[in-house]
Amino acid sequence: VCNFMSHEKCLKNVKIPCSCIAPSLVRVPVAHCFGPPGHYKRKFCTVCRKSLESPAFRCEVCELHVHTDCILFACSDCRQCHQDGHQDHDTYHHHWREGNLPSGARCEVCKKTCGSSEVLSGMRCEWCGILAHAACYIIVTPECTFGRLRNMILPPSCVQLFSRNFSKLHCFRISENLQAESDEDDDIDGSTQGPAKDVQISTDSSKQTLKIFDGNDAVKRNQFRLISVPRIAKNEEVVEAALRAYYINDDQQEYELQTFTQQALLSDDVINRNDAAEDSNSGSVFRESIPEAWIIRAKPKDEEVIRIYPAWLKVGMAYVSLRVNKDSTTQTVIKEVLPLLGRQTECLQNFKLVEVLMGSKQVQRMVLDNQELILNRLKDIRKTSIRQMNQTRFYVMEISKSVVRVNLFVGGLPPQLSSEEYTNILKDELAIKTNVVSVSHVYQAQGAVVLEVSCFSEAERIYMLVKDTTVNDKPLNAVVIPEVMASKIPQNCWPLLVFVNPKSGGLKGRDLLYSFRKLLNPHQVFELTNGGPLPGFHTFSKVPSFRVLVCGGDGTVGWVLGALEEIRHKLVCSEPSVAILPLGTGNDLGRVLRWGAGYSGEDPYSILISVDEADDVLMDRWTILLDAEEPAEGAENGVAEPEPPKIVQMNNYCGLGIDAELSLDFHHAREEEPGKFNSRFHNKGVYVKVGLQKISHTRNLHKDIKLQVDQREVELPSIEGLIFINIPSWGSGADLWGSDSDDRFEKPRIDDGLLEVVGVTGVVHMGQVQGGFRSGIRIAQGSYFRVTLLKPIPVQVDGEPWVQAPGQIIISAAGPKVHMLKKSKQKQKKTGS
Repeated sequence: VCNFMSHEKCLKNVKIPCSCIAPSLVRVPVAHCFGPPGHYKRKFCTVCRKSLESPAFRCEVCELHVHTDCILFACSDCRQCHQDGHQDHDTYHHHWREGNLPSGARCEVCKKTCGSSEVLSGMRCEWCGILAHAACYIIVTPECTFGRLRNMILPPSCVQLFSRNFSKLHCFRISENLQAESDEDDDIDGSTQGPAKDVQISTDSSKQTLKIFDGNDAVKRNQFRLISVPRIAKNEEVVEAALRAYYINDDQQEYELQTFTQQALLSDDVINRNDAAEDSNSGSVFRESIPEAWIIRAKPKDEEVIRIYPAWLKVGMAYVSLRVNKDSTTQTVIKEVLPLLGRQTECLQNFKLVEVLMGSKQVQRMVLDNQELILNRLKDIRKTSIRQMNQTRFYVMEISKSVVRVNLFVGGLPPQLSSEEYTNILKDELAIKTNVVSVSHVYQAQGAVVLEVSCFSEAERIYMLVKDTTVNDKPLNAVVIPEVMASKIPQNCWPLLVFVNPKSGGLKGRDLLYSFRKLLNPHQVFELTNGGPLPGFHTFSKVPSFRVLVCGGDGTVGWVLGALEEIRHKLVCSEPSVAILPLGTGNDLGRVLRWGAGYSGEDPYSILISVDEADDVLMDRWTILLDAEEPAEGAENGVAEPEPPKIVQMNNYCGLGIDAELSLDFHHAREEEPGKFNSRFHNKGVYVKVGLQKISHTRNLHKDIKLQVDQREVELPSIEGLIFINIPSWGSGADLWGSDSDDRFEKPRIDDGLLEVVGVTGVVHMGQVQGGFRSGIRIAQGSYFRVTLLKPIPVQVDGEPWVQAPGQIIISAAGPKVHMLKKSKQKQKKTGS
């Protein structure tokens, strides 16, 4: 059935389940989260165990890889990352997935190698990462403690998300724009073009190739599988080959094959006539080349045994077998099954029978009507699809008042309005139904609200509509947000909130997103292009203590720290520590905190361990107030109002003059041709080129500005650039202040409440600082600065440049210092899971 191979002498030890019984091993049905198909080298299909040469699917949440035409045979056995009202429990078992391990993987039990790049082999728990042979994993204790990362993982039992109509991509906030490149293959979940590659139409005259459908659904979609059988094959052999092609290992005597012509008489609606015509032209000479088409049908039965699963069982796959006959209804089944489960004293009316189809992309649940005849229901499912019958289960459930609560984060609204005004905007733009939608949180400064919706279809409608709505020419965005039940988080657990900017650092961000979703709970990983940092902070607002990991350049880190500053008062953990995974070009802050000059593909697991072992340090942040005295340029007759004062936050440095001018030119070059700027190396080359054009500048910045430090005027030397530095790394790792000791100034630290002021005489001087030959001209050190600009001058703060009109610039310490994580010096301890 599934291409598994073994030595004859090893057969008795084989413990690996075949794909055909995979559905019966599912503990809790959870659908997979498939992105668009892609090319995955050295990976194997979980269903047919062959390697993935052609485009294939992979789950974004677990290690499932599957061919496009095998996807129908994978079942919903993804890991359960949140509670959704079905079989919720607090104890977690290992979630084993077979194969696709690195070839050096070692078994936890026997310590021998268990990975392979040749075949699908070895087992791995997708929560704690423990590895084992298929023969060994059975003796590992079933409870999973989440391994080495247990105090960083957001435990799935603490997350709640009701998500009936939302695709898995929406639930895990996986942005669809990363998937635009494969729109044209939209239709490949069909298996029409797939199976032909396994069974070439046989040229051997002793064999014949047949088209096999497994039911009316496959006929409607024209999804068949091809089998090749000897021309003189017995009927049973053909039926058996047909069942195997659909991963079904039932007894072939219970099935028969019907041709399309018979079929056409039985049901008119299913088949368009031209299909049926195919086999009636038996007079044709070309009869050989057209594969005959057949449908597998189950023979009718007068009675059969079905499995009923109790939905209140928290773990395990226990079920009760029950014999049903042609008089059995849903009600009689519930009546018979309750005593077998020890619930005989309870009232029948409190229970329902639910049919669950465990497809790989979706788990579909349907409550059966009390009077429904069970045998008829089974007959209907098999008629639709024999494969679906294999993936269908019946659960007996208690009827409870189910609460529907979907939380939607809606951003992009005009800032600083009241809750009523936001509700009115949403009424006008989205026609929200206020009886099922309420505004539960308002973030006025950011122009965002959180909606609580108590109806699935309304939540879905709002979510879809927001995508195409603009308010004051600004597009709105919506994110489905899980609810974190903070009271259930264990004491020693500090979940890690991960922000990734997928646009930073030559698109390495996308691979990191995928890796972190796999290693942690995908609900703690947020894409910054999808609503910014606010949805993440909101999700974690009730968590008593957490840490943050920001993957991006210095600009991204500044964005997240700025958002944290604004929303701090609404967080239970108001001062989370922030670690950095540098993805940008400069990464000065990353360097200072020992996270390195830029990510170059290290193992994401070891990065998480480093974050866990990092030391907490404090860092000053600064507020810069820019108050232009003259009106902005281009005003009519010079009577326009001056610009309102602008306030920006600074973490690393602020430059005036030549430094900012280069940055501005680079910025313009990047805006003209953004496509070229996806490598660090190219980015630096542009900086050099821009710098060479400025070498002949005159040095008179000191004539155009005045500087006051802590209320004292400071005389400026002859310079072309003035730079205020908070951290000892500038312009991609250069030490601008220098290491010489100096009686006039204290040794700079990132938490001393002081900024250092340095001058540079021009591009050549800047180049020498970058090369490490010289340092800047030390001018002052202090905690409050006033700069007076006498003419328009380029200014840059943390890499964001602009031209500032004449006026005042005031730099002062901002609020509390922020907690940063600094990578600890000692080598990582050897850590067992």
